[in-house]
Amino acid sequence: MLEYVTDADDPRLTDYTRLRDVELRKSLEASRGLFLAEGEKVIRRAIGTGYPIRSVLTTRRWLAALEDVLGDATVYVVSDEIMSGIAGFQVHRGALASMERLPLPAVETLLKGGARRLLVLEDLVDHSNIGAIFRSAAALGVDGIVLSPRCADPLYRRAVKVSMGAVFSIPYARMDDWFGGLARLRQAGFQTLALTPDQAATPLDTVELAERVALLLGAEGDGLSSHWLHEADRAVCIPMSRAAMAGGVDSLNVVAAAAIACHGLMRSAEV
Repeated sequence: MLEYVTDADDPRLTDYTRLRDVELRKSLEASRGLFLAEGEKVIRRAIGTGYPIRSVLTTRRWLAALEDVLGDATVYVVSDEIMSGIAGFQVHRGALASMERLPLPAVETLLKGGARRLLVLEDLVDHSNIGAIFRSAAALGVDGIVLSPRCADPLYRRAVKVSMGAVFSIPYARMDDWFGGLARLRQAGFQTLALTPDQAATPLDTVELAERVALLLGAEGDGLSSHWLHEADRAVCIPMSRAAMAGGVDSLNVVAAAAIACHGLMRSAEV
């Protein structure tokens, strides 16, 4: 159903309010049970994985590109100027969609679902990093992701955009018990490996991986907490170049480390 809107302050567009205000958006999206998908490909992936559409905001020239997947969804059509004014930036991919969130599974559901390789993320608060890690994990065949209570929201617009919709294709759950969470993984039969930049740790590519492995990744900058490092079965590292370390480059950023570690994690798993 098409509705033409000529005023950026039209109350029908409240799902798209102040997209650059991160704290407001987190509060609004949580209270309304929604998230935003940006661009044709991401919108298609969200719809294809079962997320219901609340509405779509687009311009005339992008209608044809999306009409085959929108069904009877409400589509608000605006001018390019209004779209830019609402979004606060140029929407190069033509459309924003307000989608309904689905209930997250419990961690136990993820653990009992046959997963063999998991990532466990502790306190990663940057949405771009979360999105990039989800994309790497999905591309390399990781079975699922467990988030600590304080991790950023994978369905926040920036995370969804950076992941190119990979957040829709890999199962994830959020821990409700940070302190005892790793014990639950161990009880489910997972070997827990804590990734650290400390080169005294065991190189990941030399570890004999168990049938079920959970790789722990820590926050940007600080890395894993001492609690999770000590709680894990083993600390592992990605070996760094000695020459680079001598020059002061002693670690990778968390996204690069996650991609390399995911590749290593899958070496003995069936892909």
